[in-house]
Amino acid sequence: MATVKFLNENTEIVVADGANLRFKALENRIDLYTFSGKLMNCGGYGQCGTCVVDVVEGAENLSLRKAVEERKLKKWPASCRLACQVTVHGPVSVLTKPKRSGKAASTTSQTA
Repeated sequence: MATVKFLNENTEIVVADGANLRFKALENRIDLYTFSGKLMNCGGYGQCGTCVVDVVEGAENLSLRKAVEERKLKKWPASCRLACQVTVHGPVSVLTKPKRSGKAASTTSQTA
């Protein structure tokens, strides 16, 4: 068993080893999608790129990044993953609905 902390929602869930992150999030009423993602998500097949999460802790406890993630997440920080493509194998903490340029924006504001 593994724990997944959804930091924005202040929620922690327990999942079986090898559980799909997207499926378990939705099963526990964690909203992964922005408004546009709700309208046009692919249902978990890795085709739309709308179920992005930012892995804050425990990245080593997730499955390896797949080729589809490399294609869909080119412009995202390296810590971001597609929830539909990730299986959980240990404790992890994630941020849902991250901003694509969130880390770059915070760096820019510090230099201004």
